[in-house]
Amino acid sequence: MSLMSMTLLAAPAADPTLDDFGNDPIGIVILKSVVIFVVLMLGVLFGVWFERKLISRMQNRYGPNRAGKFGLLQSVADGLKMGLKEDLMPRTVDKVIYFIAPVVLAVPAFLAFSVIPMGPKVNMFGVETPLQLTDLPVAVLLVLAMASIGVYGIVLAGWGSRSPYAMLGGLRASAQVVSYEIAMGLSFVGVFLFAGTLSTSGIVAAQANGGSFALGGVDIPLPSWYMILLIPSFAIYVITMLGETNRVPFDLPEGEGELVGGFQTEYSNSLKFAVIMLAEYVNVFVVSAVSITLFMGGWRAPWPISMWDGANTGYWPLLWFFLKMVLVFAFFIWARASLPRVRYDQLMALGWKILIPLNLAWILLVATMRAMRLDNVDRTLVLVLGAVILAGALAIWLRFDTTLQRRREARAAQVDAEFEQLQAEPTAGGFPVPPLDLPHYHGVARKEVPSGTN
Repeated sequence: MSLMSMTLLAAPAADPTLDDFGNDPIGIVILKSVVIFVVLMLGVLFGVWFERKLISRMQNRYGPNRAGKFGLLQSVADGLKMGLKEDLMPRTVDKVIYFIAPVVLAVPAFLAFSVIPMGPKVNMFGVETPLQLTDLPVAVLLVLAMASIGVYGIVLAGWGSRSPYAMLGGLRASAQVVSYEIAMGLSFVGVFLFAGTLSTSGIVAAQANGGSFALGGVDIPLPSWYMILLIPSFAIYVITMLGETNRVPFDLPEGEGELVGGFQTEYSNSLKFAVIMLAEYVNVFVVSAVSITLFMGGWRAPWPISMWDGANTGYWPLLWFFLKMVLVFAFFIWARASLPRVRYDQLMALGWKILIPLNLAWILLVATMRAMRLDNVDRTLVLVLGAVILAGALAIWLRFDTTLQRRREARAAQVDAEFEQLQAEPTAGGFPVPPLDLPHYHGVARKEVPSGTN
């Protein structure tokens, strides 16, 4: 059997389990790692080109169309330019932190992709192995941990640059990630409750077939994809993945309008800047792959393609996974081309006052629904407890919101009073008027200065 035929020989359809990982030969592990790295690197080149072309067509322009066919080599030319350009380092930066910050930003993004399932078990060089590098019982938590570590790269880039603009960008990033990381983690809870596992391959397997819900003696079929079954969780995750990756409309850490360029202000357009841009796009690919894995059925074919018996066997799932990635990435581009940047107070208010409370209420509802389906459970007691908790949470939220509203009104009244006082007394600093004790105010004429004198 030739090498090509051994490589493309597919195994029968089988969902990977945790027992299928950790048994591959070292050569297969290295091969998977290299393939993931190369695909992500090429994906960044394609992503930059695709984003520029799609935004251009939205704005009735052509975009890159000179370097290569359809401008495909434009991203390659930009990468070569940044790699060969002189690397300038400001004199006052912390050289160690300044150097390692882009690395800290990029490495966790690549590591997070290692637990993303891209297909079923296949035969690769005579070894039956899943199309996934590795999996863990808490694989989704690993993705969240890598996202949290990645923000240290932004903070270190701002701190090591010793620049006020870069420092403000780093501080914004840390506060933004803390708020949106909580909302993102809570949006996964509904998926965990329905799938019964935190393993990425297990979550994909749980979306293979839809369940049913008994209502009045009638079994109502449920959809298999969690993006339909758990619409609030999916909608909240879509918002948080934009905030997690610092993309429009939540790109406040690199807002060029007020921060000149944010945390990357002091990084010249060189190799370090290229690593920062690489990390940004890889992070976009990671959150897109997580959305596909947790909410869109993973590598499984969508309906009606799934009606074909061989749609989810062999290497075909790689095609469905890639197409879903392109669609999700196109959503990122659409958001960038269509939505304006929000203010920082709006960003934080959305995360803490809207997304997190909504997530908690939705988790309570999902947990109640799951408890209602268990045997030997007093459903009346479950409903009563759920109603009491919901009413208490609503009362606390209303009290909290009312108190904040009163504080805002008191602050606004204080500002209005101070403004009226300053308006009545311009000398108190309200308006930039000249001092009232100049000589001409007292009828003293200005002394003429003879011409030709200093």
